[in-house]
Amino acid sequence: MSQVRPQIVLIGAPTDIGAGHRGASMGPEALRVAGLESALRERGFDVRDLGNLSGPVNPWLPPVDGYRHLDEVVSWNRSVMLAMSTALEKKQLPILLGGDHCLGIGSITAVANYCRAQGKKLRVIWLDAHADFNTHEVTPSGNVHGMPVSCLCGLGPQPLTHLGGFSPAMNAEDIRQIGIRSVDAGEKKLVKEYSLDIYDMRYIDEIGIKRAMEEALEDIDDNTHVHVSFDVDFLDPAIAPGVGTTVPGGPNYREAQLVMEMIADTGKLGSLDIVELNPAFDEHNKTAQLAVDLVESLFGKSTLMRD
Repeated sequence: MSQVRPQIVLIGAPTDIGAGHRGASMGPEALRVAGLESALRERGFDVRDLGNLSGPVNPWLPPVDGYRHLDEVVSWNRSVMLAMSTALEKKQLPILLGGDHCLGIGSITAVANYCRAQGKKLRVIWLDAHADFNTHEVTPSGNVHGMPVSCLCGLGPQPLTHLGGFSPAMNAEDIRQIGIRSVDAGEKKLVKEYSLDIYDMRYIDEIGIKRAMEEALEDIDDNTHVHVSFDVDFLDPAIAPGVGTTVPGGPNYREAQLVMEMIADTGKLGSLDIVELNPAFDEHNKTAQLAVDLVESLFGKSTLMRD
């Protein structure tokens, strides 16, 4: 018997509240212009665009006690958490259209709470150039888009670590980070202390993307909910210039496609973030178009029919 596909819902969060550059707030519309909804419909999915969430404007102020815009970040993440939770409770598959990566706190908190309630195992696949495990004590900038993983693991300000009423929202062993190539000095000690499972670019270069993904996905079972948090700066800036924090040496087009295809092969994708797309730095929306292409692969597009 074929499995019934869940309805996909698109949830826009147009803010750059946690970022160091303006422009990620335009990411949701760029993904829409690039044809995300129609691309998923062509793959046979029922897709509903719920429009954009609303929240406080970016005041563009300096950090206070190591955090920039903490109150505004909390507000946006609470809205994201509630929207994602509602979708999951309706058995829909939510796609968060960011927005900067601080929104992963609200998104993954919702997914983690859903998994706890359903007795499911959580696996977060974090596709990013950055580990995002800073704290207010080690951050060089105070930008909260560099802190979502630490907050989700219970390390950070109480309004974010307890956003969903449970801290830590997830355990460090729930996450696999792929494509990492930029980790701040203080962050390096923290990711080692918390034993984050990081597949950095050196490791990928040494063993190949296929083997790295096999390791990252190896213990996913029928009771696993896979959440992909796709920061577009995961990609090499030669193919994806439309981000605020480019880091050379990322996965190329074919490597990125294989990552998405292998996640799709698990059949356990339950939710997705697409974040840090910044049209202000893009070239004719080509990064958004590439992101849509990769998301198609994440939802099963392949060259040949496969089992």
